[in-house]
Amino acid sequence: MQPNLVSYLALGGAIVCEVAGSSFLHKSAQFTRLGPTAIMAMFYIASFYLLSVALKTLPLGIAYAVWGGLGTVLVALVSVVIFRQTLDAMAILGIAMIVGGVVIMNGFSHASH
Repeated sequence: MQPNLVSYLALGGAIVCEVAGSSFLHKSAQFTRLGPTAIMAMFYIASFYLLSVALKTLPLGIAYAVWGGLGTVLVALVSVVIFRQTLDAMAILGIAMIVGGVVIMNGFSHASH
């Protein structure tokens, strides 16, 4: 496999693990529930490990922007779909701006090459 493909797969896995970890953080009830707290910790450790794998070939700024930006968007979607929380117009606008920023960084910035 090509190094960049491995890095982007690792980055995707890191994002999924971060979203799962954040979901279990919500379920941990401020670390008072041992099971969700332990699962949260495992997902966060896996997320940081996979992010470190991605950083072997991806620039830190690009990888972190994608990890943080897409993680934020996906956590917002999880909060709506699973936890039945609502997003107002300003939250949706902010999420759209995050997505736009990630697209611009990856599609048009020379820093990602």
